[in-house]
Amino acid sequence: MGESNTSADEDLLLKEFFAEVSEVERDNEVIRILSCFKLNPFEFLKLPFDSPLEDVKKQYRKLSLMVHPDKCKHPRAKEAFGALAKAQQQLLDQQERDYILSQVTAAKEELRAKRKKQLKKDTASKLKSLVDEGKSEQQYEQSEEFQQQLKLKVRELLTEQEWRRRKMAMRISEEEGRLKKDEEEQKEMWKRKREHEEQWEGTREQRVSSWRDFMKSGKKSKKGELRPPKLKTEDPNKSYVQRPVKRG
Repeated sequence: MGESNTSADEDLLLKEFFAEVSEVERDNEVIRILSCFKLNPFEFLKLPFDSPLEDVKKQYRKLSLMVHPDKCKHPRAKEAFGALAKAQQQLLDQQERDYILSQVTAAKEELRAKRKKQLKKDTASKLKSLVDEGKSEQQYEQSEEFQQQLKLKVRELLTEQEWRRRKMAMRISEEEGRLKKDEEEQKEMWKRKREHEEQWEGTREQRVSSWRDFMKSGKKSKKGELRPPKLKTEDPNKSYVQRPVKRG
């Protein structure tokens, strides 16, 4: 019963909120959504990286109603509405969410390592960190400065991972194309070989018949065929006169 009342109260608050939202604010929200970094769904929904799933659903509902094509006159409202839907889907998908959060963790580790190097150079900050037993570091990570650095570092890591993924996909596509080409060439080769064999087999009777005709006719020349002259051999009983050779 309590949950039902809470839901009804939230619906009422949303209606009152959107009644006060001007067309300019709706247009600005469309522009903000379309300018977000496309690989970070938290950015589309204006949520911190540690937001629970319940906050994801509430925020999506709030923002999607603001830019809904039926309520917002901006020409790209439909595109912004779709971007929000995709962002929510990514964060509700456990595998997608875990991947993004793993990049957030990696980004935090890089920023912490960088800050550790800076503290080694800054003795006063290092002593303060030791005295506060880590409280200063926790406060720093909650600061606007750290959150902005974290946002930029997450962008950097997500971009690198996406670039690697695309390069891998391109290599896989090229390899698949090469294998397909080899397969087609192999098929073409076997096709030509089969056609040659069929052609050879189809002329078998003709070849056999020609051979039989040749064997029957023997070495007799055909009528009208020119034959080479017979060579004359010398007769030892006949005397030949040697013609004189003119000299010089």
